[in-house]
Amino acid sequence: MIVTRSWLNEFIDLSKVSNEKLYETFNAIGLEVDSLTQIEIAEKVVVGKIISCEKHPDADKLNVCQIDVGSGTRQIVCGAANVVDAEYVAVATIGAVLPGDFVIKHAKLRGVESEGMVCASSELGLPDTGKGIMILDESIGELEAGKEFGSYAKVADTIIELELTANRGDCLSIYGVARDLSAALDIEMKPFEYKQKEKIKLGIAREAELRHSGEMDADLHYKLSTIENISSNFLVQLRLAMVSVEAEGKLASMLAYATHTTGVILRAYDSKIFRNSENKISVHPVAKAKGMIEILGNEKVLSVVGVNQEAEATANDDTKELLVEASYINPDTLVEAVSTTSLKTDDLYYKTSRGANPDLYFGLSFLASMMDSYTDISCYEGSLNVNVERENATVIVDAKEISSIIGMDVEIGKIVTILQKLGFEINSMGNDVIAAVVPHFRHDIKHIQDISEEIVRIIGINNIEAKPFVFSEKPRLNDTTDRYHFKKEFKNRAVGVSFYENVSYVFSERALLEKYGFSTVDEALEVANPIAEELNTLRSTILVNLLNAVKRNVSYSKKSIPLFEMGAVFGGKREQSEVMSFVFSGQVEGENVRNAGKPQMIDFASFTQKVGAVVGAFELVPCTYENGLIHPYQSANIIVEGKVCGFLSKLHPTVQESFGIPETFIAELDFDALLPTHINATPISKFQGVYKDLSVVIDKSLNYYEVAKVLNALELPMLKDTYPVDIYEDEKLGDKKSLTVRFFIQSMEKTLEDSDIETVMGQIMMALESECKAELR
Repeated sequence: MIVTRSWLNEFIDLSKVSNEKLYETFNAIGLEVDSLTQIEIAEKVVVGKIISCEKHPDADKLNVCQIDVGSGTRQIVCGAANVVDAEYVAVATIGAVLPGDFVIKHAKLRGVESEGMVCASSELGLPDTGKGIMILDESIGELEAGKEFGSYAKVADTIIELELTANRGDCLSIYGVARDLSAALDIEMKPFEYKQKEKIKLGIAREAELRHSGEMDADLHYKLSTIENISSNFLVQLRLAMVSVEAEGKLASMLAYATHTTGVILRAYDSKIFRNSENKISVHPVAKAKGMIEILGNEKVLSVVGVNQEAEATANDDTKELLVEASYINPDTLVEAVSTTSLKTDDLYYKTSRGANPDLYFGLSFLASMMDSYTDISCYEGSLNVNVERENATVIVDAKEISSIIGMDVEIGKIVTILQKLGFEINSMGNDVIAAVVPHFRHDIKHIQDISEEIVRIIGINNIEAKPFVFSEKPRLNDTTDRYHFKKEFKNRAVGVSFYENVSYVFSERALLEKYGFSTVDEALEVANPIAEELNTLRSTILVNLLNAVKRNVSYSKKSIPLFEMGAVFGGKREQSEVMSFVFSGQVEGENVRNAGKPQMIDFASFTQKVGAVVGAFELVPCTYENGLIHPYQSANIIVEGKVCGFLSKLHPTVQESFGIPETFIAELDFDALLPTHINATPISKFQGVYKDLSVVIDKSLNYYEVAKVLNALELPMLKDTYPVDIYEDEKLGDKKSLTVRFFIQSMEKTLEDSDIETVMGQIMMALESECKAELR
């Protein structure tokens, strides 16, 4: 948004406010200044009055002008074609130094003496106002020959470019910016006064009618007038150039100027396009959908409110009868409606979609005041209106809560004053509590936090005393915080045993998941717009992503690749759960002196030990999972607290080959099953325990898992622990094998005697003989 100082001054008195103060204020209230440019007109550039203008005797494109420059009449040769239409111009006299160090000197052009230069705007450092020289008029002030051109405040202006956030559509106008300044500087706004001067014709209803269809959600006001001629306006041209607004023609310039000033969306139609077979102007707004209002004339769409206008319906400088439209529509409703269509939008859509001024009467009155001054216009009495009943949002504001949010005590009176200056209506509710009625031009205000932001803006963030942060909320320890701490603990353990954390998208490649036998999301629930072709579905396992990470690391010549990741996986109906996944590929450790530079490759035992160091104690039982990554002979279910919670396996050789990676082991566990539960403390024996080994011969086909089930089922208080230490097979044993199991025996009540140990070992042997057909070796 670009504004100028003199333009703002029409709504708020800035005579006692310096540019530096303006700069600081804008930044303090959230209207960040992108640039501030003070225009300076060179000395000896004055207002000149053209007394005569004749063709150059020896050049068709030159004119010889006699110009009164105050100190006398000067003869100046001018090459601009439009000089013949000018009475007052800007003249650079002899000795003036223009931008670019261009010094004005006495000259002779095609044999004719010239004592100065008639200036175009760009030659004086002003924005380009179009071809030719500037033709001045009293829109910039009373014109007096010889008066320094730089003494006109509306010319030697300050141009300020503001960076607005998306929610500040209320400041997309001079009036809106002035309103914010009024609150920040505590300066009353100047009232806009318009006394109607235009010739009044008969009532508008005699010539025009308005009939709307559907549920309207746009306010529309129409004024009808006849117009004979439009005068040029130098100030309009200059200011539109200063704020980088382009408009073709005098009428379009006036409309653009009024819109930029007031924030009201104004369009002008050639009324004849609305005239029906009865020669009556018939305007037909039709609600096609919520937020989508079409304006029809003779059943033809001539515009869409807030979006665009057909060129054939747009009035121009030659139009003799105008139908001027002022409109307002809620920006949120409009944007939502337009996003579902392929409609073309014009320049006014930007303002409408950000939030226009809903005060349509103000916009029409301001335009009328301009038309009175620079056109020969006759208006029909009254207007055709569509007014939508809208409820204003109301926010209950408690001064104590505002003070708590801001961190500084703010009196209710100051809050009321600020909000009123910003256009809010205030209803008192007593006890430092008010109801703030939000104006429609601040559609972004929803909650007390938004009100707090407005108060902070106007007070100024730099005026709020810095205080140390105080965490006023009570500490809340719950399942969420517990889960966070457990996650952090698991990650720390994983890093402690040499794993690196991998972070990947929650997406994966559907083809890979299907290839390796993992479930996939139902087609109806699939990702609509994948971020990449290879990430086209929600993952049902993290292992595929980890294997891709291993593949990348191998390509970087890494020889030991231990990775883990904790994250979400999804089922067919997008049901979400959380898992912890591990992968270890290549060497079990780095090359060093201890291993003579030849470290061993990762194996089942080493991988199991590392996973156990992260997740804690678990049991391994024959694997029941089925997917393409699992090795058929080196895999197992992981059991925690008696429940299967995942699997651990060597990577299937064919998968290993397809990924082009070395020997690899994988594991994936349900995270919820790993969360620790409350465990009651148990007493520790103060008596010494003993270790006893027992070697038995059992059937070769019987695995230790079956033996362990028998041993774990024994209810022997003194048997504290049991684990295998040796398995031996030999031809002499035939279809048998030798198994050595180590037992830890300890009493809670006394020092063990030989008879106690023999009793326990005897019961163990009896169970093995009975259940496993074991023989003492």
